[in-house]
Amino acid sequence: MIILKNISKSYGGKAVLDNVNIEIPGSGVFGIFGASGQGKTTLIRLLCGLEKPDGGEIIGSDGMNFSVVFQEDRLFPSLTALGNVSLVSDETTARRLLDLVGLHGSEDKYPDELSGGMSRRVAIARALAYGGDALILDEPFKGLESELKEHIGKLISEYAQTKPVIIVTHDEYGKSLTKNSVILS
Repeated sequence: MIILKNISKSYGGKAVLDNVNIEIPGSGVFGIFGASGQGKTTLIRLLCGLEKPDGGEIIGSDGMNFSVVFQEDRLFPSLTALGNVSLVSDETTARRLLDLVGLHGSEDKYPDELSGGMSRRVAIARALAYGGDALILDEPFKGLESELKEHIGKLISEYAQTKPVIIVTHDEYGKSLTKNSVILS
């Protein structure tokens, strides 16, 4: 379990998070919801240690390795889809995961040759390949059609059987996957 206790974070004197308290179970899909500008992305940056809170504490995440898919896919433009996933795994695992996310036959394409939805799936495959102790997904269903959302949702749910998965989303299907959630306002 990861506990965020009295978390506060400001930028330029403007409070983005103020006295936030959240308990994230050790497995299952946990949702972080809220309107734009409410601190959802800041919260996940704090969770995975990319930023430090101004106040409060995060308990239970010390030493954890987080696998993250940010709102931007953050693929390496000089690497193929296979190369991007192989950065964190062996080639056999990378090929298997690209196949699982529906990209069989696109392994040798570069990011500029992929659609937005395809790039998203490469980023998700890479996060799954890395593994980590927890998976954080910021708008994982962006650019995906309904059938693909359900397919990726099943993969996420399977992963969440043994590890925490934290989803930031506005997508109704994504919200339906969550067992517990918090709304930032």
